[in-house]
Amino acid sequence: MPATSLDTTDAIELAELLQFIADWLAADPARLAPSLLDHVGHPAYGLDALRADLERFTFLLGGSDGEDLFGQP
Repeated sequence: MPATSLDTTDAIELAELLQFIADWLAADPARLAPSLLDHVGHPAYGLDALRADLERFTFLLGGSDGEDLFGQP
């Protein structure tokens, strides 16, 4: 697999954007869940799964301490 590098500033901005989207999804699940279902076409991938993916990517970019993923120690 080829190596890919990401500038630190770009990684921070990407992590902030992912966190913004995750927060937005959490803010209004009653409206957004049906919209996501319409887009995805199957209930197996819902808001919780999408938010978990966003939180994981944010963590991998160094944008969080992983508390949302792993809970408090």
